Amino acid sequence: MFVGIDVAKDRRDVQLRPSGKAFAVGRDGAGRAVLVERLAEFAPALVVLEATGGVEVTVAATLGAAQLPLAVVNPRQIRDFARASGRLAKTARLDAAAIARFAAAIRPGPRPLPDAAARALGELVARRRQLVARRRQLVAMIGSESQRRRQRREPKLVRRVEAHLAWWQKELSEIETDLDDAVRTSPAWRATEDLLASVPGIGKTSARTLSAALPELGSLDRRQIASLVGVAPVNRDSGAFRGRRMVLGGRASVRKALSMPTLTAIRRNPTIRALYARLIARGKPAKVAITAAMRKLLTILNAILKSQTPWQQA
Repeated sequence: MFVGIDVAKDRRDVQLRPSGKAFAVGRDGAGRAVLVERLAEFAPALVVLEATGGVEVTVAATLGAAQLPLAVVNPRQIRDFARASGRLAKTARLDAAAIARFAAAIRPGPRPLPDAAARALGELVARRRQLVARRRQLVAMIGSESQRRRQRREPKLVRRVEAHLAWWQKELSEIETDLDDAVRTSPAWRATEDLLASVPGIGKTSARTLSAALPELGSLDRRQIASLVGVAPVNRDSGAFRGRRMVLGGRASVRKALSMPTLTAIRRNPTIRALYARLIARGKPAKVAITAAMRKLLTILNAILKSQTPWQQA
């Protein structure tokens, strides 16, 4: 039995293959309890969810805590599979059916959350992801408004811009306080943040962003985590033609969170600096070398969380 779940903001649509049975539950705690109870009756071989910007995290944590075999996959894979099957219509119920067909045909490897972490951190993960996303928005708005402030000359407009900046700075401070509180209430998150921040190039903000946006960090091997983030090179060969390797798909939010730490690591982290210098010396373009450095940094972070050992320079 294979299960596909479409995770929306207000409900969860569920489809089972090959039986074709379907049902829906609410997004609240009672709905999650019903979902676990019903799925346990069917003893599925695999449950598949789409990664939907954090909405799926609480459901994934609940299913992981119930010891159900779970895989969270990139939505692009599901849509490409549906189009290849000639199914172009899109509703919540049809999406659940497409996910179930994908699960039965492709059978991605299950990636359950650790049992203890699933129970204790499911809600916290979702909350932190929301806080991190809001912080990113505020930083962008403050930067844009600061640029406008320098271009204004009329006193009344300047006062308005300064009032906006003051409000956003206050909001940003409150977000930082909420993040601090979230970390302090969870020993597991404190340990994760300390381990990530031990790597040269990774600061407190980057560590929090990565732990919220990439909860799989430390639970996959180096190839899987690179593919999940979208920093693994993809072959583009056909016959005698050998195309340029490219990175495709993955989580853009994680790559964005890694971009500045990677540039910092190229300057301050001996391992990353040596890799970057070696690639540049071989004539690789700077963007290719930076992507390789990002992949190496991600691999280091993944290994550190998997081994629960802080950074140590060889």
